[in-house]
Amino acid sequence: MTEPSWLFARTLVDELARAGLTDAVVAPGSRSAPLALALAERDGVRVHVLLDERSAAFFALGLAKVAGRPAAVLCTSGTAAANFHPAVIEADLSHVPLLVLTADRPPELRGTGANQTIDQVKLYGDAVRWFADPGPPRPGPGAGAFWRSLASRAWAEAAGAAGPAGPVHLNLPLDEPLVPADLDAPPEPGRPDGRPWLAARRRSAATGTDEAATLAELVGGARRGAIVAGWGPGPGLGNGAPDAGSRLGEAVAALTAATGWPVLADPLSGLRDRDAVGPSLVSTYDALLRAPGFGDESRPDLVVRLGAPPTSKLLGAWLGPDVPQVLLDPDGLWPDPQRAAALRLTGDPAGLLLAAAEAAAPAAPGWAEGWAGAEALARRVIDELLDGWEEPFEGRVARDVAEAMPDGGALLVGSSMPVRDVEAYARPRAGLRYLSSRGASGIDGTVATALGAAAAHPGPVAALVGDLTFLHDASSVLSAARQPAGAAFVVLDNDGGGIFSFLPQAALPRHFELLFGTPHGLDLAAVAAAAGLPCQVVAKAGELPRALRDALGRRGSGVLLVRTDRGANVARHREVARAVAAAMPGR
Repeated sequence: MTEPSWLFARTLVDELARAGLTDAVVAPGSRSAPLALALAERDGVRVHVLLDERSAAFFALGLAKVAGRPAAVLCTSGTAAANFHPAVIEADLSHVPLLVLTADRPPELRGTGANQTIDQVKLYGDAVRWFADPGPPRPGPGAGAFWRSLASRAWAEAAGAAGPAGPVHLNLPLDEPLVPADLDAPPEPGRPDGRPWLAARRRSAATGTDEAATLAELVGGARRGAIVAGWGPGPGLGNGAPDAGSRLGEAVAALTAATGWPVLADPLSGLRDRDAVGPSLVSTYDALLRAPGFGDESRPDLVVRLGAPPTSKLLGAWLGPDVPQVLLDPDGLWPDPQRAAALRLTGDPAGLLLAAAEAAAPAAPGWAEGWAGAEALARRVIDELLDGWEEPFEGRVARDVAEAMPDGGALLVGSSMPVRDVEAYARPRAGLRYLSSRGASGIDGTVATALGAAAAHPGPVAALVGDLTFLHDASSVLSAARQPAGAAFVVLDNDGGGIFSFLPQAALPRHFELLFGTPHGLDLAAVAAAAGLPCQVVAKAGELPRALRDALGRRGSGVLLVRTDRGANVARHREVARAVAAAMPGR
């Protein structure tokens, strides 16, 4: 007779594979042994092993973010499951499909002081789309249907069949014996021909005629409109499936062609591509809005917002409640932290924009030309200034890394300063996919997320991160050399938390370094060497593009270390802003 835990594990994994599971990340443990063995035995499922549960979960996050379908992550019982929580939160807020499988001790051991036993029931609270604890496996009539339907629903809920995609938690109590006597014992029978037990199609946001008519009427009556695109969970913006943004880009292009409206697009939106969106694209809005008077003179009478708010605080402040705004929100995110939007539409954004384009009229004379001229002027000033600085400036590093990535590549941008510098300085371009963990905007797990992305992305992958982000995920750094698919890590080393030098905390010198600057004092080249990663120190800004291309051309992961100074970095950011402001006509 097949051991119950093994029969259950084989059946569950077989059904997940039938649904579409191709990748599973395993953190080693004993209680999870039946599930780990079942994943390793199942044809068509790649198993990635990471020692640290937090790294494992973020690795799975990167896999799922790139692939656009659920990846599984498995751990044993106890605190191992708690270490998944940060990645679960990010997956929830950024709508990344994730199957979180936590092995557990049988229920009778909970609350008894039994070894490695904690309360894992609904451990992640409301951060998951669905939770299930089926209890210890009990073979018998109907067991196969129960287990397979459990796997089918978990897959469907994670993939977004019933709502936005996101994490699903299966807490799986397993009885001993945990190691099967016969690895070849078959699972409970499934549907014929390898079909899933229950196939659930992903929901689609329909475009209602009333919503389309409402947006068309508003757009048709606006003379000074704008489109603002931030990062976006779900299809079409940033974290969606690989080709999901093309239709949305075409719709934005159609509306701007009809109106001439400027498109203010965060790179993470996937729309900072002039070839796709058209000549109305604006990439320098952060610098332009720092120029005195520009924001007031360029205030629109209607803004159509796509995705979450852009990274730029200046742009967020400019989009205050006094600016009429329509929020396109098909996934029910309510991404309006300033409570500024006057109307929320939940239909398919591409369908709504295409309908609006048919009713649109050209903008007021000079509106489109004013934005286009300002963009060209600011772009020229910024690029000329950055090109004149050979000592590495973090803004130039961000621009040059994005520019140097090959077509078909993916660039994961770390939170804190890198994501802000990419938004402020990256030029529009086609052929590059941006990734970032902007759901919770944490720095944790960034190295693991990049490695997971590299395991799924067909092209080269790089990550632009700060030194604290790199060190915060040191366990993933130490495992990077053992991952078959590598990433090039461009690490900005300013010996601490550079973002705080831009914040009010910088005005408190007595405690600034201790509490906020937090210098680490470590030789990151030595850290890379200890991890077995090749490391090149890039001393001149002009050397970076070639160094990045060389790193991407080598097998496995590597580190490009760019050392900067926090004080000089702040000064150069301010110099860029002054130069753009001074170049604006009439200033």
